Amino acid sequence: MPIHLGVLTIALYAVSFLCYARILYAPHVWLGRLATLLLFGGIVAQYFALLQRSHWTHSVPYDDLYGSMSLFAWLLGLTYLGLEILHRQRSVGAFVTLLLVAWITALGLLVPTVVVPAPPARGPLFAFHVTLNTWAYAAFALSFVFSAVYLVQDRVLRSHHPGAAFWRFPALDVLDRMSRSSVRIGLAAMCVGVTSGLIWRHRLTGAYSWGDPKVIVTLVILGVYVAYLRLSRTAHWRGARAALLCAINFIVVLFSYTFVNVYLTRFHRFF
Repeated sequence: MPIHLGVLTIALYAVSFLCYARILYAPHVWLGRLATLLLFGGIVAQYFALLQRSHWTHSVPYDDLYGSMSLFAWLLGLTYLGLEILHRQRSVGAFVTLLLVAWITALGLLVPTVVVPAPPARGPLFAFHVTLNTWAYAAFALSFVFSAVYLVQDRVLRSHHPGAAFWRFPALDVLDRMSRSSVRIGLAAMCVGVTSGLIWRHRLTGAYSWGDPKVIVTLVILGVYVAYLRLSRTAHWRGARAALLCAINFIVVLFSYTFVNVYLTRFHRFF
């Protein structure tokens, strides 16, 4: 990520976080709108940073780990912004923007930014596959945030000792709806992304590679999230149990995004 655009992106996300955190204590309408506007500004700045990286590599901007993690952060912010507008709820914005700031800061400090040569097999279908799967990971990350806030809020309610900021959090049913919306987005993106990836692989090698560890783990992830959507509407699982299942499945998503991508899969570089 270009230095000036990287600094601008982090600055906008950081100030947005401060505004979101403040409205937990002082819910001024203008402050909430400012937080959303700053988040939008950070998303725009990061978009141009990705475009600049694409210009440098003469390819898609996510041919390496740094680029893929940058795309993940951008899609995370963009998806949350859409959900915030859809559900008209800003109370969890502080948690999402804090995650964005921490992610991008760690990315700049820990992950090499060296631009690597593009892979030999590219094309629109490959780019489509990678973008959709990264979008799915970002949506699942949001569902984890919503589920984690749900579990914390549920525990605080049971303790009968809520703090002042607690009352600014969304109602449990709102968090539940936002989590389900995130999972639906992730499922749709991953289903189409996996399908396009299998087609791309078949065109490249003449085989679908169903036995690859990446494909197997992805199918497990999809199955658990489908079960979550089903169980979250039943009386026995509705609420904290469904939120816990969603949060635990995200650990599998992280395992797939990191360990499986780097060490186990035979035909993925980082995805």
